[in-house]
Amino acid sequence: MFRYGYYGWYDPTYLLVIIGAVICMLASARVKSSFRKYSGYRSMSNLTGAQAAERILQRAGIYDVSIRHVAGSLTDHYDPRKKTLNLSDSVYGSASVAAVGVAAHECGHAIQHQKHYAPLALRSAIVPAANFGSTLAWPLILIGFLLSSGTGSLLIQIGILCFSFAVLFQLITLPVEFNASGRALRILEDTGILSSEELPMTRKVLGAAALTYVAGAAAAILQLLRLVLLFGGRNDD
Repeated sequence: MFRYGYYGWYDPTYLLVIIGAVICMLASARVKSSFRKYSGYRSMSNLTGAQAAERILQRAGIYDVSIRHVAGSLTDHYDPRKKTLNLSDSVYGSASVAAVGVAAHECGHAIQHQKHYAPLALRSAIVPAANFGSTLAWPLILIGFLLSSGTGSLLIQIGILCFSFAVLFQLITLPVEFNASGRALRILEDTGILSSEELPMTRKVLGAAALTYVAGAAAAILQLLRLVLLFGGRNDD
């Protein structure tokens, strides 16, 4: 009779989930702390996040991207489908070094889109599969767990494969985000929007933000590893 993984109802692999959650919480705490710290430094240019974004987009020759104000804190994102640069409450109207850095990072994504940056195009292409996979993965695995070994094993394998698409999305996100931050720092330096004294502050904010994506990818990999450890040997039971 099939048992819960190889461990009966005791599941030591849950430690992988805990490790992933802790990594994500630490990364989130760090980015919030860094952003809060450098939000207290007003940029010498006195440009708000929205104004800096407008200047950067114009310099890049991008005139078909609209800059919008969205609710929340650090909910900033670029939407390539609608060509909108969405800046949060703490970025849109703030002239802090942190706000300008985050706005420039999102502009980096708009520039990636304009230049057909391959990893961004690939990430956009697998979004449907990643969303579909993350939604169906656990239902398929749980149903497979309850069924007979033949059909159940097949559903579990499909569920793990579905979850793999979500992991792949996390991995492809890493070069996209690092590249956007690199573009942002170069743009801020070339345009003089931030001074040489301010750039290191922004680099710390964007570096902390990048760690959240690394943490997310690590957590997803650990979760996938857990699924393989728990259900990968079902056919042998």
